[in-house]
Amino acid sequence: MLYIRTDMNSIIATGHVMRCLAIADAAKKAGKNTTFILADKQAIEVIHERGYQTIILNTKWNDMDAELEILLKIIDRERIEVLLIDSYQVTQNYLSVLSKWIKTIYIDDLNKFIYPVHTLVCYVNYWKKFNYETIYCKKNLLLGTKFVPLRSEFKKCGKKYIRSYIENLLLLSGGTDNFHLLEGLLEKIKRKKYYRINVICGIYYNDYERLCKLYSQEENVYIYRSVNQIEEFMFVADMAISAGGTTLYELCACGVPSISYSFADNQLDNVRQFHEDGIIDYAGDVRYSDIYKNILELLNKYYDQPCLREERSYKMQKLIDGNGSERIVEKLVKISDEVEKRKI
Repeated sequence: MLYIRTDMNSIIATGHVMRCLAIADAAKKAGKNTTFILADKQAIEVIHERGYQTIILNTKWNDMDAELEILLKIIDRERIEVLLIDSYQVTQNYLSVLSKWIKTIYIDDLNKFIYPVHTLVCYVNYWKKFNYETIYCKKNLLLGTKFVPLRSEFKKCGKKYIRSYIENLLLLSGGTDNFHLLEGLLEKIKRKKYYRINVICGIYYNDYERLCKLYSQEENVYIYRSVNQIEEFMFVADMAISAGGTTLYELCACGVPSISYSFADNQLDNVRQFHEDGIIDYAGDVRYSDIYKNILELLNKYYDQPCLREERSYKMQKLIDGNGSERIVEKLVKISDEVEKRKI
C-alpha cells in the first residue's frame, strides 16, 4: 500500500493532488494500491472518482505541525512504513518527526530549507539552481524533468501536427483564476481569427456560468469546467496560453506550442526557465505587467509561422517523455521492498 499526504482547496488549487493522482495511477499499474491522507474533505470527490481511498485528519491544512499527533496515531494504526508528502505547508520539524518513524519522500520545487527526509523529488526544469546534489550528497535524489509526474495519457503522444496557421486555440488558467485572466484573454484576443477557441476553467473558477453566458452567441468559443481528459484538448490545439505549473509540462508532452503567464511567486522560476531555454515564451506576471498586450504580440508572432511552432514543439517533447510517474513509483516500490526485507 502506498500512502500520500497532500491537500487541495481554493487557495492552493489542485496541482499537488493532481500530480499525486498521476503517481497513484502509476502505482496501481505496478500492483500497489494508494490511500490519500488529507487535512479535510475538499479533495475527496476528485480522489474517490479516480478510485482511491482517503483518510481525513480533520485538521488545518496550513498548520501541519498541529496534525502530527493525529498523523502518528494513523501511521501506527495503518502500519504505514513509507509516506509520500506533497505540500508547501511542511516544516523542518514536521518532516524531522515523521522521518524518525517512517521512510519519507518529499516532492519539492521551492527549496525553502534543508528537508530532513529519506528521498527528495524535484522534477522542475530549474532544479539545478538548488544545488541539491551537493546539499543532499547522501540522500536518495530524483532530480530533473524525467521525473515530472504526469498521467499515462501523456506518454508517447507522438509528433505534433503543425498547421500553417493557428486554427485551434486553447486557453488555460489552472485550478483557480482569481485575476479573471480567462475573461480578460477572451475579451482582448481577436476571436474571429480562430476556427475554435477552447477555454478550460478550473474546479475553483467562480464565474463559469457568467462566462458561458457572455460568449453563448459565438460559435467558435467553447467553455468547459474542470475537465477530466484535458489531454484531448491539448492534442487538437495548435497553440495554448497557460499559467505556470504542471500544465506546462503536460503541454510539453503533447508538443503544443505555448505562451505562459504567471500570477503567483511559486510559478516564476518555472515560467522564466522555460522562456530562458527557448521552449515556452513568457508573457509576464499579471500582478505587475500588461500580459494581454504581450500575449497578443506573441500570438501574432506564432500565427503564420509553422516552422517556429514546429521548432518549439520539438523542444517541448524532447524535454518531457511522460514517464515521470513510473520512475517515481519504481523508486517508491524499491524503498518499500527494502523496508519489507529488513522485517524478515
